[in-house]
Amino acid sequence: MPVAASAIYFLNLRGDVLINRLYRDDVGGNMVDAFRMHIMQTKELGTCPVRQIGGCSFFYMRISNVYIVIVVSSNANVACAFKFVVEAVALFKSYFGGAFDEDAIRNNFVLIYELLDEIMDFGYPQNLSPEILKLYITQEGPSDKPVPNATLQVTGAVGWRREGLVYKKNEVFLDIVESVNLLMSSKGWCWLWKLFLLMYALYNINHLVIAGSVLRCDVTGKILMKCFLSGMPDLKLGLNDKIGLEKESQLKSRPPKSGKTIELDDVTFHQCVNLTRFNSEKTVSFVPPDGEFELMKYRITEGVNLPFRVLPTIKELGRTRMEVNVKVKSVFGAKMFALGVVIKIPVPKQTAKTSFQVTSGRAKYQAAIDCLVWKIRKFPGQTEPTLSAEVELISTMAEKKSWTRPPIQMEFQVPMFTASGLRVRFLKVSILIYSDKSGKRVGITQLNGFAILQRLVHMRSGARKHGIATPRLYERMRILTSTSSDFLP
Repeated sequence: MPVAASAIYFLNLRGDVLINRLYRDDVGGNMVDAFRMHIMQTKELGTCPVRQIGGCSFFYMRISNVYIVIVVSSNANVACAFKFVVEAVALFKSYFGGAFDEDAIRNNFVLIYELLDEIMDFGYPQNLSPEILKLYITQEGPSDKPVPNATLQVTGAVGWRREGLVYKKNEVFLDIVESVNLLMSSKGWCWLWKLFLLMYALYNINHLVIAGSVLRCDVTGKILMKCFLSGMPDLKLGLNDKIGLEKESQLKSRPPKSGKTIELDDVTFHQCVNLTRFNSEKTVSFVPPDGEFELMKYRITEGVNLPFRVLPTIKELGRTRMEVNVKVKSVFGAKMFALGVVIKIPVPKQTAKTSFQVTSGRAKYQAAIDCLVWKIRKFPGQTEPTLSAEVELISTMAEKKSWTRPPIQMEFQVPMFTASGLRVRFLKVSILIYSDKSGKRVGITQLNGFAILQRLVHMRSGARKHGIATPRLYERMRILTSTSSDFLP
């Protein structure tokens, strides 16, 4: 079900119209007055982003100090409408240098009108790719030179990448970012760990066993790529997901390889991924956009590896004193380390004075959030730093209820660590290097099944022999290569 938007409005916090665009004639010009009267001037602003007034539906979202409102007069896909708003804002930011607010809109209203005419036609979303739109909608004024192949790139099968790209050095960078959420209880306590794991590589560690009852545990991650490749390359990425390995063994008529596999519960791909081939072969095949992009997002609920073990002890000594002892053990390898560790330990609101003793890092009391904040800049593996604190409380008659202990929160980054167990098995790259002046194809570089599982995947075109450019792999930033059968496809 498409969006079929009748109008789109950009309002400031006072409700003044900055820019508006009517795509259909089924709504009147007083729609913005209805939005101000029935939504902005009431207490319901911000409670529900979808409201129906009369025969029209209003979808609105606040970005910085701007409200973006989409008005529809018929049944429409709400998720598609908000997805359009998010991508449109990202497009505007790419033109405005990363800023999107009221001042940016006022300073670039002519450009925004041009973009609104291109990204939506009769209420239906069209091309929102910044790479394609910047070919013929620029901030440099009109040009007499025609844009080559602009129509083919906008309406073609590969609209996210323009043709004719040539790089002297072909490079591919791959990063994996995961966020792990764990909620567990033990002896009346609940700990909520928000583990922001920034992984520039894939690393396998032993499972972590923590005493207590796990209430919820899941991993959400994304694969980020940065490609600087010539021509129209075709990439093929293989992961250690269970379904993909089973499908590969069926196609090649051989038993599946041994090793840890994972089950991906939810997967969302970039539009460049060939979904037909993924459904049949369970491999990620794609023609990448030029530059940085998000290849896929995923979620995993089983087999999560946790890098830390937290052991808190809280003793309430009467109504005016409390002792806090927290021990944090890193379970990952001794050669690894965590960065930017922040542990927030809640304390009662009537806290008056605190004193600390820590074996690593620094700690202080932040009254604004009622927490003891323990920061460790570099946390080595296989270590157990501790925090001991004495908390003095103000005894008041109003505090008659017992203190309900909120969850402890942790935030950190662990390079070279994967909580989900996700591993890159192979990356195949087929690159058209470039063409000569007559338009003839000069050579193709084919790079098959190699094991580069650390930090990044990096390629460089080497010396040319007999008209074919031979690739040459070299170490950079701790790249590890291997001929082990566990890594090769």
